[in-house]
Amino acid sequence: MPVVAIVGAQWGDEGKGKIVDLLAEKADMVVRFSGGNNAGHTVMNAQGDFKLHLIPAGVFNPKVICVMGNGMVIHPPALLEEIRALEERGVDLNPGERLCISDRAHLIMPYHLLLDELEETARGARAIGTTKKGIGPAYMDKTGRMGIRVGDLLDPVAFRERLEYVLSYKNAVLTKLYDASPFSTDEVFEEYSRYGEQLAPFVRQTELTIQAAIEKDALIIMEGAQGALLDTDLGTYPYVTSSAPVAAGSALGAGISPCKIDSVIGVFKCYTTRVGSGPFPSELHDEIGDHIREKAREYGTTTGRPRRIGWFDAVIGRFSSLINGYTSVALTRLDMLDELSTIKICTAYTLNGTTLTHLPSSSADLFNCQPVYEEMPGWLSSTRDHRNFDDLPGEAQNYVKALEELINCSIDLIAVGPRREESIFRRPLP
Repeated sequence: MPVVAIVGAQWGDEGKGKIVDLLAEKADMVVRFSGGNNAGHTVMNAQGDFKLHLIPAGVFNPKVICVMGNGMVIHPPALLEEIRALEERGVDLNPGERLCISDRAHLIMPYHLLLDELEETARGARAIGTTKKGIGPAYMDKTGRMGIRVGDLLDPVAFRERLEYVLSYKNAVLTKLYDASPFSTDEVFEEYSRYGEQLAPFVRQTELTIQAAIEKDALIIMEGAQGALLDTDLGTYPYVTSSAPVAAGSALGAGISPCKIDSVIGVFKCYTTRVGSGPFPSELHDEIGDHIREKAREYGTTTGRPRRIGWFDAVIGRFSSLINGYTSVALTRLDMLDELSTIKICTAYTLNGTTLTHLPSSSADLFNCQPVYEEMPGWLSSTRDHRNFDDLPGEAQNYVKALEELINCSIDLIAVGPRREESIFRRPLP
């Protein structure tokens, strides 16, 4: 059985939660490999409607082992609240058996949240648009070798020693640079020690757990967060996240060899959205963008912020396919275009009189790019009840085929609604 990476192909919010939940019906394990509670997956199934932020979306299949990988950053109170909310609704999270947390995953500490807010405020007009959940500062500490990991909570002596060292530096930054109040070592130690006691039954060396499943020929889904254009290296820097949401990050964030990944499914929305600041060439500032936002309820699962709306951008689609090597594409939200008489696709950019069919590396250039559009007729009829591709209106079929050609990858799954059954399989997926 394969190891399948599921990756957001745009700027996030593509509907990965539905795709993971759908494919997890026959999976053995789902591994979340990056990000923290800045991400949000909305899942609608027979058990109800759920909003997940940290726990893998495969949790609703009682046979699936859910793993929170070493590539994540975890805010303990947020995780404990999510565990409690799921258990209250009858979802079994048998510690260490159904839900496992990597001892190598880094912790979001209280000073990370404060620094996130202070740093974003200090940027002023150049603010990135972070969720202020402490994600960036936590990853900064990880790469700066000042992080505290989940496993540290299980050793009180080592945790105390580590915390004293880190807080001496953080308090100096807070008081001298931002004129903010320092944190008490005793208070943070006691609070996080309590979290450690509650989380201890879930903590494992998850790279060993995943490898054992691979050796048993299990079907493993690697669940990404955010999207490829938010990758620190390859995204629209500096308007990016702090982790590696691309396919290559799935191996690193789960602690397995990249040779073990058999296929990569890119999840595209049939239009484009992004949250926060940054360049967005195909963005709509008109009634069509407002119509799509309200019809699709395009507001952040985590923050509630209205998402920016634009036409499908095939330039970023091609780039996303190039850097991730998609073997299949899942296309979501097709039904949200049902009421539009004309649909546009951004096929290229113009920059200073030059036509570009590739994504420029510079965000400054991307801010100045103007979209080149191809127009297609809409289908002006509902697609929600269709389950076969050939039954879709001809204009909808043509739109899907046009996207498929532009991004150079087969679209094998089309979502025509938020629930599992509202899906069209053109070809089998693992």
